[in-house]
Amino acid sequence: MFKDQVTFRRVTAGVLLIVAPLLQAVAVVVDPGTWGDDRESVSYGANPALAQTQSVLYHWSWMLMAVAVLGLVHLTRREATRLGHVSGVLTVLGYLQLSGLLLSDPVEWWLGQHYSPEETQRILDEMLNLPGVVFGFQMPWMFFGFIGLPLLCVAVWRAGFVGWWVPLVVAAGYLGGFLVPYGPLTVPFWVVPVAGLGWTGLKILRMGDEAWAAYYPAAARVSPAPESSLR
Repeated sequence: MFKDQVTFRRVTAGVLLIVAPLLQAVAVVVDPGTWGDDRESVSYGANPALAQTQSVLYHWSWMLMAVAVLGLVHLTRREATRLGHVSGVLTVLGYLQLSGLLLSDPVEWWLGQHYSPEETQRILDEMLNLPGVVFGFQMPWMFFGFIGLPLLCVAVWRAGFVGWWVPLVVAAGYLGGFLVPYGPLTVPFWVVPVAGLGWTGLKILRMGDEAWAAYYPAAARVSPAPESSLR
């Protein structure tokens, strides 16, 4: 498989579209901050093992999704190409940016073990509200992934690969999650996209190499110049 570019790229895209959203859904379920005190320095301190687990799950979910997106962009080579390109770039940038923000988690764990929740929050606010942090790592980049991915699914739908329900459930899940505070209500929102993205990944795995390769542009056929023109 590693020597065959078609098989490798198809299988990688299909598997990651199943695995990446599933890891995020598991992360929000095991996250102590989902069910405990909304101050993460407190809820993480209550269960440090699960706190570290959820950070790792989120990290790999978002990193792998940035790779899986390339497979979705591939499906827009023939239709909705411009929308696929723009939304694909937004999605990759957004998910990579989200993963980088997770480095603040261990800082919060450590502060929570050595300071009161109020003092921990004060220190974090001073650190994370610096202009370089806000505009270099947070705004508006952190939202690109959850906005770009539903748009990319729209492009894949317009390209005729999936049904209308796929971009609908992805948008309802990831964009709808912004309408509620992070907590128990976030769980159903982040579980729903697993169905749409997982179905897309499964369809890619079942389509076969020939169908996947059909999305590549045909190689230009250059006719050999007449012998007389070479003289």
